[in-house]
Amino acid sequence: MTRGIVLASGVIAVLVLAPLARSDDQSAKVKEAVDRGLKWFAETQNRDGHWEANGGQYPTSMTALAAMTMLMEGSTLREGKYSDNLRRATDWLMDRTQPNGLIGNPNNPTEAARYMYGHGFGLLFLSCVYGEEEDGDRRKKLEQKLTKAVEFTGKAQTDRGGWGYVSAADGGNFDEGSVTITQLQGLRAARNAGVVVPKSIIDKAVKYLKDSTTPRGGVIYSLAHGGAAAGGERAPLTAAAVACGFSAGDYNSELPKKWLEFCRTTIPVGHGRIGHDEYMHYYYAQAIYVLGENRYAQMFPNSPKDDRLTWSKYKSAMFDNILAQQSRDGSWSGGYVGPPMATAMYLTILQLENGNLPIYQR
Repeated sequence: MTRGIVLASGVIAVLVLAPLARSDDQSAKVKEAVDRGLKWFAETQNRDGHWEANGGQYPTSMTALAAMTMLMEGSTLREGKYSDNLRRATDWLMDRTQPNGLIGNPNNPTEAARYMYGHGFGLLFLSCVYGEEEDGDRRKKLEQKLTKAVEFTGKAQTDRGGWGYVSAADGGNFDEGSVTITQLQGLRAARNAGVVVPKSIIDKAVKYLKDSTTPRGGVIYSLAHGGAAAGGERAPLTAAAVACGFSAGDYNSELPKKWLEFCRTTIPVGHGRIGHDEYMHYYYAQAIYVLGENRYAQMFPNSPKDDRLTWSKYKSAMFDNILAQQSRDGSWSGGYVGPPMATAMYLTILQLENGNLPIYQR
């Protein structure tokens, strides 16, 4: 069974040192915040099963991201508080999978220019629920859709190995980092679920991220207009790259080490906000959760103890800040996309310790 944008660098991180163990009081507050956030999602889900952002934007991405938080809570298609919500979201996404494998509707004007985001997040979610489907006919149908979705991802890849907001054919071979990360994480969830993912697709994507890395260790926005020059690094993209590398089990090669060190020295943790920080911490928290308490020291055995990144330090520095930003209705706000995206990303961070999905496990 499988359970299964951006800114320039230069901000110096301040890792607030607090007691290493999260207090029982904070644990209770986190649980309350998560419950309120999930309740908000349940109440704002459309009857047909989807969610959408401000102005009806990005329904495929928002549906997949929102539903992922309910899987992280422990609900499944068969049981749990949010099983009905999950079933409706799954049906909605399956019904909108195109014959060519694209998850979403390219004719929807709110998604037409960025449909690869929805496809990647949709692939992530449907791969995570695949192992929970017990109805034989529905399981076979879902397997077929996932197989076609992986094929579509491969065909949409540019000749440099990345992905853009739309397929390579539709977008003139343009690619950029954030969509590339979204596709990679979706592909790895599919592989976790037992869907065949050609190694060549992954290898080309990893090379794309390597080629996008500057000597300082940061990932630039895009290779479409040249190589990775120092000064063009984007902290959120670099955090996303670390999370993807770790989810593939790559902790010891030089590339994730360079990315991690760039993030450590440029991402504020518990000390101020910078643009798109909900997106950035969505991935950075995943990476630091995998580090746990000892993996950073294993990766960098000669590092000063105070510089070492640990999950307990991150929680102490970030969780109270996240809780303080929650609205009275249970949602979080952030960016022009609106509450569904920010709420999904913060609920993901707050629920990493639940350990219910392989894609987020240590």
